[in-house]
Amino acid sequence: MSNASAILAILGMGLATYATRLSGFYLLRGITLSGRTKAALDALPPAVLMAVIAPVILATGLAETLAAAITATAAFFRLPLAITIIIGIVSVVALRALLPA
Repeated sequence: MSNASAILAILGMGLATYATRLSGFYLLRGITLSGRTKAALDALPPAVLMAVIAPVILATGLAETLAAAITATAAFFRLPLAITIIIGIVSVVALRALLPA
């Protein structure tokens, strides 16, 4: 893949992502969400993220799986995102150093 086609692919994916987000705002512009509908839509981003991450967590080694559990615990306690990311990075590096490969 050449640099030009890679850049075009990245720009295309960015445009598709942006269009998807804008369409959500456009479709729901006159609707007030509350109750279960709002809760369901609020739960979608973490659910999609976990669907993408879970296979990687379970298919890698013990260090990565334990680091993911530690990071999920930090997120469960609603620590700031930057702190949660730092905990995840430090835990995976430390566990990779401590546990046998």
